[in-house]
Parts: sequence; structure tokens; C-alpha cells
Amino acid sequence: MSAPATPLGRLFLVPAPLDFGCDSNTALEEVMPMGTLKVAAELSHWICENAKSTRAYLKRVDVLVPLLTPIQSQQITELPRQVHKKGDHLGDFDAKPLLAAALQGHDVGLVSEAGMPAVADPGSSVVRAAHTLGLRVVPLIGPVSLLLALAASGLNGQNFAFVGYLPQDSAERCKRIRELETLAIRTGQTQLFIETPYRNAALLQALLQTLQAQTRLAISSGLTLATAKSRSATVSQWKKNTEGPGNSTPAVFAIGP
Repeated sequence: MSAPATPLGRLFLVPAPLDFGCDSNTALEEVMPMGTLKVAAELSHWICENAKSTRAYLKRVDVLVPLLTPIQSQQITELPRQVHKKGDHLGDFDAKPLLAAALQGHDVGLVSEAGMPAVADPGSSVVRAAHTLGLRVVPLIGPVSLLLALAASGLNGQNFAFVGYLPQDSAERCKRIRELETLAIRTGQTQLFIETPYRNAALLQALLQTLQAQTRLAISSGLTLATAKSRSATVSQWKKNTEGPGNSTPAVFAIGP
């Protein structure tokens, strides 16, 4: 008789708190469900953006739910550099080799530096690979900045799109802003986008210079932190008070009619 096949491991999508890179941290138990932390504490194999930040996250988990495997013994694999630079949502990166441990029966965690992996972050290639390999994919509960910002915006939550980053070139950025505004006004679809924090002020100024006066602009920054702010107003109202997110705080921008 042949030996029974080794059961396949699962791929867990493990959210991380939204305070990565911020000046202060939020108590983990206030933003992460205990069920998610318990699963994270049981894992010993990880795929991540950055091994250092993943270890720091696991140290925070360990305080609340002791890890079954010491941090120094955790198997942590980083996504390749090109995935960070170009993303992996277009299907041109084969992540199947990263899931070798799952084929050997180990559960694997996919984690980003903040929020839900594979949503506005790398990781979709790993999820696709898991489906191709017949692995069970299990998304866990945790904070997702895009949905929190959308809920706080007062804009259309029934029809929305996340469009990633806007161009850095000022002319191309203004062109893109006009395209998104036209789409939002024509369809009613909320347009969500993000920026590297140190460019927050530049993006806000570009939005105020380009958008029509009655277009609504919503910005949420530092979500889940004690210093979190959400403001939604017309562009004409923003111009009377242009105070926006600082250049060290992650923010989500949204526009709509």
C-alpha cells in the first residue's frame, strides 16, 4: 500500500495594524481580533514584505498570545524586491515556490507591513499561487484602511474603485486627477487613492488646484491611531482650511460628486 498523502497546509492572510512607520503604536488588542492573533501565534512559516517588520509584529503578538514557535525559529520569507517595486497584481510573478512549506503540510501566513495583505499591498501573486496549488486560502479579520476611509468619507459606498497611486510627474498627476473626477461625476463612483506619506501635502495641493469647486474631497489619516483624522468637504471648503495630513502619516484620499 502507498503511504497516505501529506495533508496540504493552508494560506492564512494575516492583517497587520495600520501604525507601521507612525510615531506611535496602537494597542494591538484594540485593533486586532483575538481570533486573528491566536492564528498568528500558531504559525511558524511566513511570506512577507519585510522580515524585520514581521518579527516586530510577532513580538507584539507574543505579548498577548504566546507564540508556539520562538521568533528566532520562525521561517520568514520576503517577497522579491521587484514585487515591491512593480507590484505582483498583473500575474507576471510566479509565487508557487514560496509555498513549498504548505505543500509539505505547514500552514503559512501572508502578512504585509500594514493592513490586509494583497489589498493595496503586494501578495496577490501568493494568493493566486495558493489557489493554483489547491491550497485553502483563509482571510482573517483585521483593519483595512481603504474601507475605513470609505466609510468615513460620506461618499458613495455602493460603487467605488481603488486606483492605487497617482503619477508623480505634476502634469501627468493633474491629468489623472481630471480623469478620475470626470469618472466620479459621470458615474457617481467614489475614487480612492493613496500616496507615500512624505508626498501627502503635494498631492493635496494638486487636488485643490485641479478639482472643481463642488467636487467632494475626503481624506482619512492615521486610521486606528489616537491621532486619527477624517475630513470630507467640497474643494471650495477645503480651500478655506487647507490643513491636511502630515507628511509622516499614512493617508487615504477619496473624491466623488
